[in-house]
Order: sequence, then structure tokens, then C-alpha cells
Amino acid sequence: LNDEDYRIRVASLTLLGDLLSMIGGTAVVKGDGETQDDIRRAERAQAQIALVLGAETRKRILSGLYMARSDTAAVVRQSAVQVWKTVVAVTVRTLRDIVQVLVGQIVDALASGDAERTQVAGRCLGDIVHKLGDSVLPQIIPVLRNALYTGDANTRKGVCVGLSEVLDVSTKEQILRFLEIIVKVVQDALCDEDAGVRKLAASCFQNLHKAVGNKALDEIVPSLLVALESSDVAERTRALNGLTGILSIRSRELLPYIIPRLIQAPITETHANALASIAAVTGATMYMHFSTIVPSLITELSSFYGKDLDEGEKNRMEAIQTCVRSICQNMDEGGVNWMVSEIASKCASDKEEIRIASCWMFQAFVEERKDILDFNEQTPIILRELIYRFNDGSPEVLKAAHAAFSALSQNVPAEELVNHIEFIRNLIASMVSDARRRKGGVGDGEFLLPGFNMPKGLEPLLPIYQRGILYGTPTIREVAASGLGELISLTSSKFLAGPLIIKMTGPLLRIVGDRNPPAVKIAILRTLGMVLVKGGPALRAFVPQFQTTFVKALSDPSRQVRIEAIEALGLLMPLSTRVDPLLKELVSGSLGNPVAAVQTAMLEALATVLQKGGKKSKLPDSIPSSLEAGKELLNHEDEGVREAAAKVIGAACELLDMEVTLETIEAILAMSEKSADNRHGKACAIRRILASTVGPNVPASIHLNLTALIESYMNDDNLLVKEAGCIAVGAVIGSASDSSACLRQVESLILSILGSKQERMEVQRAMAPRPFFGLGLS
Repeated sequence: LNDEDYRIRVASLTLLGDLLSMIGGTAVVKGDGETQDDIRRAERAQAQIALVLGAETRKRILSGLYMARSDTAAVVRQSAVQVWKTVVAVTVRTLRDIVQVLVGQIVDALASGDAERTQVAGRCLGDIVHKLGDSVLPQIIPVLRNALYTGDANTRKGVCVGLSEVLDVSTKEQILRFLEIIVKVVQDALCDEDAGVRKLAASCFQNLHKAVGNKALDEIVPSLLVALESSDVAERTRALNGLTGILSIRSRELLPYIIPRLIQAPITETHANALASIAAVTGATMYMHFSTIVPSLITELSSFYGKDLDEGEKNRMEAIQTCVRSICQNMDEGGVNWMVSEIASKCASDKEEIRIASCWMFQAFVEERKDILDFNEQTPIILRELIYRFNDGSPEVLKAAHAAFSALSQNVPAEELVNHIEFIRNLIASMVSDARRRKGGVGDGEFLLPGFNMPKGLEPLLPIYQRGILYGTPTIREVAASGLGELISLTSSKFLAGPLIIKMTGPLLRIVGDRNPPAVKIAILRTLGMVLVKGGPALRAFVPQFQTTFVKALSDPSRQVRIEAIEALGLLMPLSTRVDPLLKELVSGSLGNPVAAVQTAMLEALATVLQKGGKKSKLPDSIPSSLEAGKELLNHEDEGVREAAAKVIGAACELLDMEVTLETIEAILAMSEKSADNRHGKACAIRRILASTVGPNVPASIHLNLTALIESYMNDDNLLVKEAGCIAVGAVIGSASDSSACLRQVESLILSILGSKQERMEVQRAMAPRPFFGLGLS
């Protein structure tokens, strides 16, 4: 009857029915067996069977037969009922007769360790209680209690299953009559060292609570709380097992009663461990108490900072930290917002220790939720609080915020965080602006953010910006590139040196040449310029890549991109050791490109390279070839090309000897003046030469000729020439050996231009800011 295969159990019942029928002189009932004739036949058969088999054997067989009526297989139950009705006339009377043997078999089945037999035994026990009620409970409860205390783990599990069935079918009055024994059994089962027993005991408690209400809590919980304070570790462990078992099913009613006791300051190691265990089974309800739990934990953690802790205090701190991690790991998704809000409310505390503890708790929260990542909606709050801590005056707070941000960056994918990159940039800009204001303003001076100016200060932010630069949309790329430049500007060169600056440079150089919108290229070039300013010698190995990138950008259709490339080339010069190939490339580009805007950019870049790196030139032809390119393009039809060519001439003359400069001046004077373009080019060239360091060395006779020429240009009919002449006159006066005499020579002309109401505003504007007014016009 106990075989695992239900077919064998059915066959056994069939054979048993035939055997009992033969002994009793009757036949197996095929119907419901409730007619008077069926009952009389069953009574005769029962008496005959008792006579033949004996009382003990009869009880044992009928007990097994009755248990089969609760089998998990319907066909087995049906067969068992038919055989039972064949040999039993009155079920209740027979049960009372065999109950001792039946309960013994039930307990054996409960202790078998076989899930199916345990279930059958539990059902059977519930059926007995349902049929016999008060008369059988005094026999069953003590048997179950004794089995719990004397049996192994399987027995204790079976007792829990059976007791759960008994509680489920018993009335409240019946349970109250035996409440003292039942409570003790349930409590001991809840505190069992075996997790399987505790799980089944929780079901017992659920049925007990359903029957008697909060009286179940009142009878069990206080004693467990008392045991939790015991000095005996084993007793504390059992009490904690019991509490977690109850809380796993009745947390909503019990937590308001337990939480205040566990978080009472100072939180002991025992209470912290208890709260950690409770958090593991109450994740769906504990968050309703975060408004009291989180502040208490933060306050306790803050009490440890800056102190020399003994062994006991260290253990207490570790227990509280473990408790925090357990709460963060096990809370339901609905508690995420509550947790983040509570931590964030403490981040701006005026107490340094509270801020440190809050940052650490954010770190623990992110690390424990990394596999779920259910806090995307709260990420902006975390970012805001941590970034604001980067301007904290406490080094310990800075370290804590940095560690928390590192945890966020490492555990949340960069593709998720990059969606917040504009928010991050705005936060930093707002914080820096506020910090400048608090310091009374620092003008255009350098402001360094404390959170970035520490070892690996920018490391947590880099993956986000790199992701945005390499894989973002054009808008995100622009924000990421500009934002990275702003981060660099807020960081001291000391904390950028080495691998960090190299790690920033790679992605920027990689995508600047891609087909990006002008705004993205501008942002990247500006940031590369900032990298050059801050990176210094560490970037020397990247000079060829920088140079190629900037020269390529000189041909970009966007004017602003070309301007940024020119400025960046100037910043590259302190690192560059070989400028001759660059000069050659720029000369070739300026002469060979048919687009005037690109020619202008090439010439501007050539002038910048000559000014900032021309002294590094080693080949004798590099600078003269640059000078020739400038002279060749001085009469170009485009105004911008002429002005840029003049800059090149001025820069080249500074690097060459005076003889070459005089030859250049003579060549310029000899140029044709038929067209306005020729005159404009000459005016620009004269201005650049005289404004350079060689200007004051020009012989007086030549300087006189140049002065007369510029005076004529100031009266020229062409607006562009006239404007160029008005600008150049400042260089003429400034380079003269006797500036006062030169000023008197042109004074009347200058005043007439400035005082004329008919003069074009462009000319007067060109004249007004010239530096020679410092010499004193009457």
C-alpha cells in the first residue's frame, strides 16, 4: 500500500479487498454501500475478520486502508473507499477503535521523508480530526509534540505538515483548548535549526493565526524577543529563526512591533544581525518603515567615523554595514524610491560624518542592486547628490562620494548612464557657478573642483563621456565632448598626468575625423585643445595624430571648425619637435587649394605655427618658402586670403634676418597698385611687418616711405583699402623711431577721419581702438 507506483497500490487494494471479503464472507461493495443490507453485511464481515485476524492485525490493516482513502491518486482513493465500506459499517465508531494504531502509522508516514507519503499522512490526520473532533485531539497533539522533540529532521517536517492540517480543520474553540501545547510546538518548530522545518512551521503558524488571530502573535513573539537578548548564542539564533519564520508570512502586522526595538540607539551587533535576517524575508513590506530605519542606520554608521575603534566596535560597525547591504539587496522594487529618497535627504547634512555615511550607503545600495538595476528612475537623484559632494570641504566626504560614484559607474552600464550626460554636465556647471559665487567670484581665473583633484578623480566619469563620444547621437557627442573639456578645465594638470589623459585623448582623436556635424567637431577640437594645455609632455607621443587631425580640420566646410583647428595647432607647438614637415604641408595646402576659405585657414595656421613654433625649424628652406607663399597670395582676389598672407609675411620676417625683411618691404612697395585688391594686400602686409619685432629696426628712410603710402591709403576711395590703412597707421606710429613726430605727421588726417560725419562707420571703427591714441592726440 506504500509503493511509489500508484498502479501497485491499486492492485494491492484490490487483493486486500478480495481477501477481506473472503474472510468476512461477503463481496466488495460496488456502489455507495449505504443501504441497510450493505451495512448489515459489513457488520457481519467486520466481526468475522476480527475473529479470524485478531484485534491488533485488524487495527493495523484497517489503519492502512483508511490512510489509502487520502491518497494523492484519485483511483487509489476510490478503491480504498470501496474496500472500507465493504468491511466497516460505522466509520466514526471504527476510527475511535483504531485511532491509536492509525495515529502511529500517520506519524511514521510523516517521518518518512517522502513528500507524497507525508502529504497523504497530513491529509489523513486532518480527516480524522474533522470526523472525531474533540475526542481525538487529546490523543493526537501529545503524539505530535513528542515526535517533534525526539525525531530527526524528516520527522519534524512531517509533524509540521500534520499539525498544519490539524489546525486547518479544527475550530477556534478546539484550538484554544490546547493552545498552550500548540503554541509551544509551533514556536519550537519555528526556531528549528533546519530551514525546511522552519518553512513548514511557518505554514503552521499561518493556520494558527487564521484560527485565533493576533493571540498567536501575543503568545509567541514576546518570548522570542526576550530570547533574542539572551547571552547564549544558540538561544539567540533559535529566536532569530523563529522571528524570521513568522515575519515571512505576517510581516505587515509584526514589523511595527519589532522595528522600533531593533533600531533603538545604540544598535547592538545582535540587533543589527537580527534586522539583516529579517530584511531577507520582509522585502515586500519593510520599505514602509524606511523613514525610521534608514536615518537610524546612517546615524549609527556616522558615529564610527574618525574614531579609534576597539574590536567590539569594529564588529558592531561591520554588523550594521552588513545589515544595510541586506536591506538594500532584499527590498522589493517598490522600496527603491523610498530608500534613495531617505539617503538623499541626509547627503546635504551639515555634519561631515552624516554625509560620509550617506555616500557609503549609496555605494552599498548600487552594489547590492547591480544585478537588478531597478533604480533607473532614481539615477538622477543619486547623480545629483554625489556630484554635489565633489565640492565638499571634507577630504573624507570627497573620498566617500568618489567611491560611491565609482560603484555607480562600474555597476550601471555606460549606455544607461550616457542618457544622463547632459544632466551631469548641467549639474557640474551649476555647482561650479555656485562655488565661484560663494568664493566671491574668481573672474576668468582657474577654478579647480576638489572632487576631481584627487588621485583618479575623473576615473568614474570617464566611461560615461567616452561612451557618449564614441557611440552617442550627434547631440550626445557634442555634449560629451564639451563636457569632457569642462571636466579637464576643472582638474589640475597634476591629477591628469599619465594614463588618464591618454585615456581621454584616444576616443577624441578616433572620432574627430568621422562625418560629424560641425558642432560636434568644434566641441571635440576645443576639448583636444584643453587636453594639450593640461596634458603637457605626457602627450608628446600623440603629436603626429594631433597634427594630422588639426591639419585635416583646416579643410572643413565649417568656418568655426577651421578656427578651432588653427587655435589647436598653436597649442600643439610647445610639444612638437619637428615643424618643418608641417610648414611644408601648410605651404602646399595654401597654394594648392582652390577654395579661398580653406586657403585662408591654411595661411592662418601657417602664421600661427611660425609664431609659436617657427624657431624649432631646422631646414633652411622652410621659413623662406612660407614667406614666398605669403607674398604670392598677397594679391589674391579674396580679402581673407590677403589678410592671412600678410600675417604669414609678418611672422616669417620675425624669424628671418633684417636683410630679408628689407627685401620683402622693397618687393611690396614695388607691387602694382592698379587694383584695390593690390592696395589692400600691401596695406595689410605693411601693418604686419611693422607690428612685428623687426618693425622698429626698419631704417627711417624706408619707414618714411611706408608712412606716406599708408597716408595715401587712408584717403583711398575704396572702403576696404581705407579701412586697412586706418588699421595699419597704428603700426606705423608704434614702430617709428620718433613716435611723437610720426604722430604729428598723421594727426590731422586721423582727426579729420574721426570727426567727419560723412565718413563710413567701418572706417571710424577701425580707427577708434588703435593704440596710438595713448600717445596723446590734441
